[in-house]
Amino acid sequence: MSNKEKILVTGASGFVGSAVARKLVEAGFSVRALVRGTSPRAHLAGLGLDFFEGDLRDRKSVERAIAGMRYAFHVAADYRLWARDPSEIFASNVEGTRNLMEEAMRAGVERVIYTSSVATIALRTDGMAADETSPLREDQGIGVYKRSKIAAERLVEAMVAERGLAAVIVNPSTPIGPGDVRPTPTGRIIIEAAKGRIPAFINTGLNLVHVDDVASGHLAALRHGKIGERYILGGQDVLFSQMLRDIAGLVGRRAARVRLPWRALIPVAYVAEAVANVTGREPFATLDGVHMAKSHMFFVSTKAEQELGYRSRRYTEGIDDAVRWFRDAGYLSS
Repeated sequence: MSNKEKILVTGASGFVGSAVARKLVEAGFSVRALVRGTSPRAHLAGLGLDFFEGDLRDRKSVERAIAGMRYAFHVAADYRLWARDPSEIFASNVEGTRNLMEEAMRAGVERVIYTSSVATIALRTDGMAADETSPLREDQGIGVYKRSKIAAERLVEAMVAERGLAAVIVNPSTPIGPGDVRPTPTGRIIIEAAKGRIPAFINTGLNLVHVDDVASGHLAALRHGKIGERYILGGQDVLFSQMLRDIAGLVGRRAARVRLPWRALIPVAYVAEAVANVTGREPFATLDGVHMAKSHMFFVSTKAEQELGYRSRRYTEGIDDAVRWFRDAGYLSS
């Protein structure tokens, strides 16, 4: 596989997308970045990306963006657990994916790497870490974000099976690390914890992975992934309480010691969403987020390790890099 081939990356201004674009440039590929006109780009300076302004919901702009590309990485997603108009999330994540895949086939793109999420995978009832063998149905997803990602993944799978779409699916767990410009919901947790604004915790857990390892996993999927297969790109399973202790240790604060039942956060989320409906600003706590936190969201990456040669570093490096980046970027100054 020649490193001089042209690759389209959607969502290159986002957290995972920017890490993927950087990894591809480092590997010697020529990268075209499909971005909206309002998307931030300062963190991509110096990469030599070919920026193409467009919108995944605009089929014509996708057609123009993908022209002449040999490969495509569809990383873009509306990663919000709340929106005043939930249909916006579904339109971006499902219809945007449909447009990209349709135009990739029309343009003769040889391989598409589709960035899905572990949100599409059913958690195990015995508390053990889940793998790729248990996909969720759309009606099983909690909240519009999860349902949209499930619908989009099923769409890609159907196009692979029925129309010969040459796509490989990757399912990142919970990425953390530098470059979380927006920031993501997990990035917001890290910021608030570093500021000492999370006084209590609930009994939940996440699979945390360094964003640069997720990016490396994308490149490995291009080189070694099997068409139509799904690969979890995860790191380590971590209790939320331990994550808060790790962050507190980095910033010299006392970690939260009060454990609350998850139901105690329901009224907080109700109020937060009510305020958000007035202000339009995304709430820190959401009802969907609270309901998801009832379970330990633990996953294994054995398949990616065996078939792609995927590896991940200790999650603490991701937390350390995230806190350092947020501090340097001014997110922790107030």
